[in-house]
Amino acid sequence: MERDKIRRAALAARDRLAPGELREISRLVTARIFRLEEFTAAATVLFYAAFKSEVQTMAAIEESLEMGKRVALPLTLAAERQLQPYLVTDPARELRPGYCSIQEPDPGLAPALDPREIDLVLVPGSVFDRHGGRLGYGGGFYDRFLARPAVKAFRVGLACELQVAPGRLVLAPHDQPLDCLVTEKTVYRFARS
Repeated sequence: MERDKIRRAALAARDRLAPGELREISRLVTARIFRLEEFTAAATVLFYAAFKSEVQTMAAIEESLEMGKRVALPLTLAAERQLQPYLVTDPARELRPGYCSIQEPDPGLAPALDPREIDLVLVPGSVFDRHGGRLGYGGGFYDRFLARPAVKAFRVGLACELQVAPGRLVLAPHDQPLDCLVTEKTVYRFARS
């Protein structure tokens, strides 16, 4: 399938980044996120805990907490194929390895959050385009989450510029569009219908 080929190529390119390159890209992406007017205005932000060579988010999580923002992270409910956000105030204490060994909130330590309270959601992915299209990793967890009627948050994809496809991605009906994509080089904005 063409989607899988595009996804594999983008992830392979991202995986070839040296650790120092990924740190610098993540630093630049974080700086751009913090300058977004939607981020500045957001009281509650749903982050993701970076996995493998994704844009790293832990420094941004810590800094957002210091700014006084309400920070949430998703818990993957694998059997239900859903994400449930939880508020986090102390990531070092409240996160633990979960689905695919990704750091997730411990429901015994962090309270669940109603998705209606989220103002901005940061979305990972494998490949993006310049029109608001996004391919995840094939599980559909973020697409199902963003499709929920309760989720009205501004949607921001985070990526390395090398994950941005030169043309428009072929999307499936369930693929959820983004409002914005932030890379180390620029901020792409989209008119989501």
